[in-house]
Amino acid sequence: MTARRALALVGGGGVAALGMVLFLVIGTYSAAGSIAQAQGNVQLAPNTVPAAYTSLVQQWGTLCPELTPPLLAAQIRQESGFNPNVTSPVGAQGIAQFMPATWASYGIDPTHTHTPSVWNPADAIPSMASYDCQLAKDTRNVPGDHSANMLAAYNAGPYAVISANGVPAYAETQNYVKSITTLAQSFTATAPISFSAQAAGAIYYAQTKLGTPYLWGGEGLASQNYQFDCSGLTQAAYASVGITLPRVAADQWYAGPHPTRSQLQPGDLVFFSHDPHDPAQIHHVGIYIGGGYMINAPHTGAVIRYDSIDSEGDYFGATRVTAGGASSLPSRQPDGTIANGAAPAAH
Repeated sequence: MTARRALALVGGGGVAALGMVLFLVIGTYSAAGSIAQAQGNVQLAPNTVPAAYTSLVQQWGTLCPELTPPLLAAQIRQESGFNPNVTSPVGAQGIAQFMPATWASYGIDPTHTHTPSVWNPADAIPSMASYDCQLAKDTRNVPGDHSANMLAAYNAGPYAVISANGVPAYAETQNYVKSITTLAQSFTATAPISFSAQAAGAIYYAQTKLGTPYLWGGEGLASQNYQFDCSGLTQAAYASVGITLPRVAADQWYAGPHPTRSQLQPGDLVFFSHDPHDPAQIHHVGIYIGGGYMINAPHTGAVIRYDSIDSEGDYFGATRVTAGGASSLPSRQPDGTIANGAAPAAH
């Protein structure tokens, strides 16, 4: 119980592009697992936290040794999807999803100028960090990973962690801890980024859809004449290699770590946003194939095709999809709320 909450190408240029893609896909297979970035200081990856909250997460994510900015960001994402106005079905409130009784005890105003408000992220994010660190203190003598014990206490309560001498054997609590610690990699600027043969398989699937007409809302269903929109194509491409992505492009952004543009490799998802600093404004996604090109389902009236990643005009960043990253993502309900954040027994 929780405590808290492809290959038909048109025109002469297509043959050359196909040769390039096949070369790059083979290269993806041969390079699998060969490169990783060294882990450095734990900082937020650019554009992973909405700009309005970045400084808060960066500052308060260092409140205690058990907490990092990426871990705090992942916890907020898990709880509310960075929505400061959400109320869960069980009554948890705000961006940090505090239950009213817990907020009454742990809600703080770090400026000491007003009554703390659970709806104000400038209060709620520091309060979440403070509560995390209090739980870390409560469980400091429990063996094992102290950050994992802190998150378990946030979900199941500190007594459950102390009694179990570590993360308790509750499936929900174990999943909560695993999801947040894995999701934190997507928020970490220096997270290791390795290659995977799954990326080549996703490219192969997308290639088979070249020339298919674009369909808004298309997921490749028979009832949709096997047509796709942009995120429907990327979702189907990775589903073909056993990785389940969310349906919406802005949610797919968090399915793994974020290589810089100079680090792009075939199979990376490339994203485009109306706001260069806000992941919530992501409106489009494609599958990178190398050489500055992507497989793209662009818009109504067009077909799935090769395009430059500069063709959209508002390149935002990239995600190297991992099975762990994708499986760690919280589920979004039809009303936009997060379906599997923490629930309210302990807070």
